[in-house]
Amino acid sequence: MSGDRPIVLAAIIGAHGLQGEVRLKLFTEDLGAYRTLDGAGRSFTLKTIRPGPNGAVARFAEIGDRNAAEALRGTELSVPRSALPPLAPGEYYHVDLIGLPCLVDGAPIGVAAMVEDFGAGDVLEIEKPDGKRFMVPVAKAVTIEPDRLLIDPEFVE
Repeated sequence: MSGDRPIVLAAIIGAHGLQGEVRLKLFTEDLGAYRTLDGAGRSFTLKTIRPGPNGAVARFAEIGDRNAAEALRGTELSVPRSALPPLAPGEYYHVDLIGLPCLVDGAPIGVAAMVEDFGAGDVLEIEKPDGKRFMVPVAKAVTIEPDRLLIDPEFVE
């Protein structure tokens, strides 16, 4: 479940002010823990970050003015998977589940397509070979193994 693929933690959604700050949509609780992020074939050094409209406002050393900030609109900012904090036993990153085969009683039923959190716990969306999708609650219906997900047959459509 590890590998060192890039993990998107934020996306630039626009400029903020005239000095090169950017508005970010965040996909992590603490972007400030990462000093260097990659995006658009470049590395960006995070200087400051604060709460802002629809996410956060950040200043990167490499972005000096509003025009440079606007040019980066839509840029996804990522870190290597190895840069994420280690997990305690029983914890997982959503990104590690995506793409894993899902099995019921040893038979493949599909692939993990998405993990959502609607407030009451994680819900796994499984895509069947015919393209149809269904959801199962992770806590009640999924056993996570390093290279596959075992699904409780009671939750399979």
